Amino acid sequence: MRLILNVIWLIFGGLWLALGYVLAALICFVLIITIPFGFAALRIALYALWPFGRTIVDKPGVRPGALVGNIIWLIVAGVWLAIGHILTAVAMAITIVGIPLALANLKLIPVSLMPLGKEIVPLDSGRDAAQTAFGVTR
Repeated sequence: MRLILNVIWLIFGGLWLALGYVLAALICFVLIITIPFGFAALRIALYALWPFGRTIVDKPGVRPGALVGNIIWLIVAGVWLAIGHILTAVAMAITIVGIPLALANLKLIPVSLMPLGKEIVPLDSGRDAAQTAFGVTR
């Protein structure tokens, strides 16, 4: 099922969203001082291409640099990328088949606003990390 959703996602919006992240990454690479933002944008671009079966988790530890970087990212690119996700989610939610795709778009909004200090992992790893964090064992 994930494969089918990923293929539909790629055709009906994932490619365009990923290209938006790649454009943001290229701009960040050109400005040199924002190279870390460029790498974060490329990570999200790969996630935007194939989102089903993966999830976003916080990297462990306190990251004060990530907080400052996220604030800068939010002002420069995050708001525009989040607006793109919202518009795409609304367009996808028009049909019943598009509702899971719209939900995936909404899932991408937090990481598009604050990408630093986040990690994209396979879905099973995310569950394991969440269970470990809350003390739940299998």
